[in-house]
Amino acid sequence: MEEAHEVTVETTGKKNRDTRNTGPGRLLIAVYAVFAISATARAGYQILTKFSDAPLAHILSAFAAVVYIVATVSLAKPGRTWFKVSLAAVLVEMVGVVVVGAISLFDPVAFPHDTVWSLFGRGYGFVPLILPVLGLLWLYRRRPARLPH
Repeated sequence: MEEAHEVTVETTGKKNRDTRNTGPGRLLIAVYAVFAISATARAGYQILTKFSDAPLAHILSAFAAVVYIVATVSLAKPGRTWFKVSLAAVLVEMVGVVVVGAISLFDPVAFPHDTVWSLFGRGYGFVPLILPVLGLLWLYRRRPARLPH
């Protein structure tokens, strides 16, 4: 993992350090990495053994795994492009948790098998619901255009 990446702001000539992957950001990246590994393993197992029982749920599990992998990698990388990728991944995660959570709560027949995001991540201690909120707060505080005070 690379250390802070300096970005020069052209209008002021001041340097702004890209610190998404330092301090508490490392803990956030580690949690995303754990979810990337666990969601990938879960989706792989479900697709290989039970895909015909609930194809939509297992495809969503695989999609969640991809989102966690992209979020992990993009949070660890410095630069404006990776910031935008991080923001997109965490926003997709947030929408996925809320939509899948709501559908699985109000129409349980739609998801006969659980996904990572079912019931707002109840199977994972609601961490899938809390994680994108923390991710968005972290990204807001570490956005590239922000200058040091």
